[in-house]
Amino acid sequence: MVDFAKKMEMAIVNTFSEKRQEHIVTYKSGGRSTQIDYILCRRCNLKEVSDCKVVVGESVSRQHRMVVCRMTLVVKKMKKERTKAEKKTNWWKLKKEDCCMTFKKQLKQALGGQEVLPDDWITTANVIRETGRSVLGVSSGKRVDKETWWWNEEVQECIRSKRLAKKKWDTERTEESRQEYREMQRKVKVEVSKAKQRAYDDLYARLGSKEGETDLYRLARQRDRDGKDMQQVRVIKDRNGNVVTGVSGVMERWKEYFEELMNEENEREQRVEEVTVVEQEVRKISKGEVRGALKRMKSGKALGPDDIPVEVWKCLGEMAVEFLTGLFNRILGGEKMPEEWRRSVMVPIFKNKGDVQSCGNYRGIKLMSHTMKVWERVVEARLRAEVNICEQQYGFMPRKSTTDATFALRMLIEKYREGQRELHCVFVDLEKAYDRVPREELWYCMRKSGVTEKYVRAVQDMYEGCKTVVRCAVGVTEEFKVEVGLHQGSALSPFLFAMVMDRLTDEVRQESPWTMMFADDIVICSESREQVEVELERWRFALERRGMKVSRSKTEYMCVNERNQSGRVRLQGEEIKKVEEFKYLGSTVQSNGECGKEVKRRVQAGWNGWRKVSGVMCDRRVSAQMKGKVYKTVVRPAMLFGLETVGLKKRQEAELEVAEMKMLRFSLGVTRMDRIRNEYIRGTAHVRGFGDKVREARLRWFGHVQRRDSEYIGRRMLSLELPGKRSRGRPKRRFMDAVNEDTKVAGVRVEDAEDRLRWRKLIRCGDPLLSLPLVIHY
Repeated sequence: MVDFAKKMEMAIVNTFSEKRQEHIVTYKSGGRSTQIDYILCRRCNLKEVSDCKVVVGESVSRQHRMVVCRMTLVVKKMKKERTKAEKKTNWWKLKKEDCCMTFKKQLKQALGGQEVLPDDWITTANVIRETGRSVLGVSSGKRVDKETWWWNEEVQECIRSKRLAKKKWDTERTEESRQEYREMQRKVKVEVSKAKQRAYDDLYARLGSKEGETDLYRLARQRDRDGKDMQQVRVIKDRNGNVVTGVSGVMERWKEYFEELMNEENEREQRVEEVTVVEQEVRKISKGEVRGALKRMKSGKALGPDDIPVEVWKCLGEMAVEFLTGLFNRILGGEKMPEEWRRSVMVPIFKNKGDVQSCGNYRGIKLMSHTMKVWERVVEARLRAEVNICEQQYGFMPRKSTTDATFALRMLIEKYREGQRELHCVFVDLEKAYDRVPREELWYCMRKSGVTEKYVRAVQDMYEGCKTVVRCAVGVTEEFKVEVGLHQGSALSPFLFAMVMDRLTDEVRQESPWTMMFADDIVICSESREQVEVELERWRFALERRGMKVSRSKTEYMCVNERNQSGRVRLQGEEIKKVEEFKYLGSTVQSNGECGKEVKRRVQAGWNGWRKVSGVMCDRRVSAQMKGKVYKTVVRPAMLFGLETVGLKKRQEAELEVAEMKMLRFSLGVTRMDRIRNEYIRGTAHVRGFGDKVREARLRWFGHVQRRDSEYIGRRMLSLELPGKRSRGRPKRRFMDAVNEDTKVAGVRVEDAEDRLRWRKLIRCGDPLLSLPLVIHY
């Protein structure tokens, strides 16, 4: 041991201090004792050791005693790398009427008193940006890691006096100057405490008002961020799984990942057939179309590289409409769109699953020019008027939603379960669907759909010469080209993708509900395993020959009323995963037609939402009424999602109500030991019973289905009749069983659903407006 320590320049710590015998002996057995357990350290670190001894009475094993070493380690503080904050114009001030009027006035002065914006985009954009900076000001972004919003002038003055007292004490080193400094320290603590108390009093008084609702949700988000260990990941793994830590290395890795993702094209057959080009004149874009596009644009969204938000055009009113109408008509006539619009910023968003340091677990969202998005909405409205998308497509289509597709699938499973017939479903997943669409296929599908060539050229112009950068936690990467796929975050991309899927699957689609699509989420149903396998192969061939790829690992198979448990579905000889449940468009469908798993997931979703706002829900100074409002807008919608299409059992409704009451009691600081009835808890928070809200949602959906035409998928599924007999025993609960019970409880008739306004009024279960007398003691 001594020779080893000498060679390695180490010290045997146990031998460097005098101790009593009982603090030295490490091994004791059979009346004999000795020292055979040692702690070694580098000799250069010996000065950091303050003590080393045996702990009497503590044994590691029967004979060996625990040896403890106490060291004082000086850990060098790592200097945090800071990224230079980018100066941003305070465009949010435009929502204030006085700031908007001042901006318009200054802009007119910058234009020489003219009421019309210049036709040239570069000139107009520069004038708008300069005017915005001068009128609205700029900021470098807020620091989310410091909470000094309560700071005021009194605190600032006390801090200044404390610094002067500290300098005086450092200079004089007298008892009088020391006492003066200590007194200033005490005074600063008192002033900070008073400032915080006043600020919080004002905050909670404001939260109880109508104007303070926005502050309430902002406070909830801030406290949710503060409760997280890590706000953003500054390191990432390379393609081999090794962690990259340097700033330049991290940015290079992000660039490498997205450049490969957005420029890689799957193998496909080259088209030999020609398509007819529709060359015809189109009407000029009207001011009404531009106004409609601006109205559909939401405010407060993240900016693109051109730094001009849609709020500017909304603020300028008719001046902006006149300018944009002229600009859009010139682009439609053949002029190239501004180069600024071709640039975008890619922001990686974590999917909340998998390794947080793996690039593959992030979804890239493009921040594009708001003005280009207005142009996209104008073109989208024109394309929707020209192109008819198949009835099997439910994604981003008017009068269709996820609820329609989910309801159709649930009803189909219910009917086949009732008739004890087999139903085979394959849920098809496409790999990187938006990012893998070949541009040539996009142009072909547009022309095949009969789109006028001018609109084709306008869309081609949007994708020509596109470049992007990646904005990650450590900075912004270098620019790179994007030559494959559709824009993520574009207003036009969902409709373009639906058009591509429509044309590629013309020959393989069956009518709903045997084939249903929601963008790239596809479900194929059939009565036999062999037939569904044939259909899956036809879909694979139709899609993969044109550059799309079916995921073998994520495509799954489910069978209802299966008789042969060993049956499997294969894709090109490869067996696909067989499941008993599948999460389809956010709702869980089960092979047995039940909804128990969906109820548990709704409860989990409710708790997840509750935890996000727990910073407000558990704050004793927030009123019970405001807590109830947060619950009704954040938590309850997550629990209600998709339940309007399900016939819940009493036990399942009770499970949801139990979860709701746990959340409300937790929020109000009341336990079951207080013996306060649920009615008083709900009355205090102004929250209606969860079972009543489920009934209202189900009846509202049923009324919607009843008012649709006879060809609507929901009505066809409700009236679908199949040969077969119900199984023995108690009948399984059906959707219409729940609806019939709901109509009796609500005191309405099915015929009343024809009048929408009257139906909604009859089935409405509003939240209580008055509180019940409940006194909560904290």
